[in-house]
Amino acid sequence: MNSQAITQPNAQMLLDIKDLRIWYRTTRGNAQAVDGVDLVINRNEIFGLAGESGCGKTTLARGVLGMTKLPGYVESGEAIYYHPVSDSSVVGRDLLTLPAREMRQMRWRHIAYVPQGAMNVLSPVLRIEKQILDAIYEHSDLSKEEARARMFECMEMVGLDRTVARMYPHELSGGMKQRVTIAAAISLKPGLIIADEPTTALDVNVQQVILQELKDIAASLGVTLIYVTHDMAVHAEMADRLGIMYSGLIVEVASVVEAFKEPLHPYSQGLIASIPMIGGDRSRMVGIPGNAPSPLAWPSGCRFHPRCPKVMEICRDKVPPMLEVAPGRFVACHLYPTPMSGAAPASEELN
Repeated sequence: MNSQAITQPNAQMLLDIKDLRIWYRTTRGNAQAVDGVDLVINRNEIFGLAGESGCGKTTLARGVLGMTKLPGYVESGEAIYYHPVSDSSVVGRDLLTLPAREMRQMRWRHIAYVPQGAMNVLSPVLRIEKQILDAIYEHSDLSKEEARARMFECMEMVGLDRTVARMYPHELSGGMKQRVTIAAAISLKPGLIIADEPTTALDVNVQQVILQELKDIAASLGVTLIYVTHDMAVHAEMADRLGIMYSGLIVEVASVVEAFKEPLHPYSQGLIASIPMIGGDRSRMVGIPGNAPSPLAWPSGCRFHPRCPKVMEICRDKVPPMLEVAPGRFVACHLYPTPMSGAAPASEELN
């Protein structure tokens, strides 16, 4: 698929990921980190991407942005992003096949990225204003005066004083550096921001402030936010919808209320059960037994079956399809053998 206009099947759809596979070449074979993901992200929502470390969350997020580096590569799939070109026209482009020059034009202006560690993107030898302004100049036609005004506007939105613009990264705290990366990400008011565990290295108080700032920014700018983290408590506070990822695949998609109130997949149930609860009856926390499998050799059938407390014989041999078991609820598990009446399998629905 090329970068020509693509008909948008749903006016609310912003990003349509189809059968995405991102692998890594190793001396022991291909590590299939993302191995057949189908996912739809809608406009004006906060979508949480959850799962334990190593499940492929970051690989998926960076792959959509065209940031997969060797020895990683995109084996197959599509990631079609629908962005407006006028008040009445929308263009869909497959981000995975865009030439490098066109992908550079898409970043910042249409899609922005907030990394896990601010120092991964901040140069230690450049002042903050230089780093933000360079991004604005590179990806927009704003004049110097307009660019500086936009920079200060974004810094104010994330609670940074103007004096921070003249500082170097080493002069800032961890929370301030992360705010700088968020200010840079929203500087051109993109349609989609992918935040990859941006508060992991911060203390709880700072984390809470930045999470609230991200929610406020998403609401005020009308931006879609994909929030990637293994922390289910953060998803409970942040997300509108939640996708649970396990061993390179999405195993459940639901609204955050549904996912926490009644998780369907046994892996989702294990993640929810592992969250410490304040108040209520005291009980011993039970973790998910065993270890996550290696992407060099995924288990046959359902990839969760070696650790699943509800495993059945069919789970060992047959890969469960992703089905819509209720309106807007998708799960890949043999415990739910048929979709709801009149619903198509999720692979058809999402594609």
